[in-house]
Amino acid sequence: MSERAYRRLQRDERRELLLARATELFAQHGYDGLSMSQLAREAQISKALLYHYFPSKRRLFEAALEEGAAELRQRTEPDPARPPGEQLAMTLDAFLQWVQERPAAYATLLQSGSGEVREIITDVRATTAARILSGLGADGRRPATRAAVHGWLGFLDGATLDWIAHDDLSREELHGMLLGVFAGALIASGASGGLPTQNLPA
Repeated sequence: MSERAYRRLQRDERRELLLARATELFAQHGYDGLSMSQLAREAQISKALLYHYFPSKRRLFEAALEEGAAELRQRTEPDPARPPGEQLAMTLDAFLQWVQERPAAYATLLQSGSGEVREIITDVRATTAARILSGLGADGRRPATRAAVHGWLGFLDGATLDWIAHDDLSREELHGMLLGVFAGALIASGASGGLPTQNLPA
């Protein structure tokens, strides 16, 4: 490896560490409650170096959000080789595990009034809904089914925030409840040909 490539690797690693620490701090203090000076102190670097990587607090916040959303998409990518029901169950569990690792950050994300946050959440929800509807085949093209899926995603957000706030349900209990609500929403919508509750893990 050349010296230039090594220095670039060091810079990339430092940037990733800064992003990880910034995500933690934004979760604790919120966007408005955190200054670049405080971020620099907490990260144990100079303010000048922080501005070298991120020219503004807004850019740092957006980068932290994008990093988290990219990781979530990667971890919840379904396995197309598995039946739709198993895909949903495994994706949901991966999502809940991701939330469990960073509950404060996720709660802050959902409750933020930032336009950038709303845009990222909307994008993640649209991607998730498209994956689920695609797995339902012909049923996924029905308006009632589409409404049921989007409604369930809203329910998922509310149930997840309650789980974070009270911490009195196991991940497995919440997972089972969410799958049951999803199956009920599909049945209520009239979907019957491709319910992804078939072949769900016991």
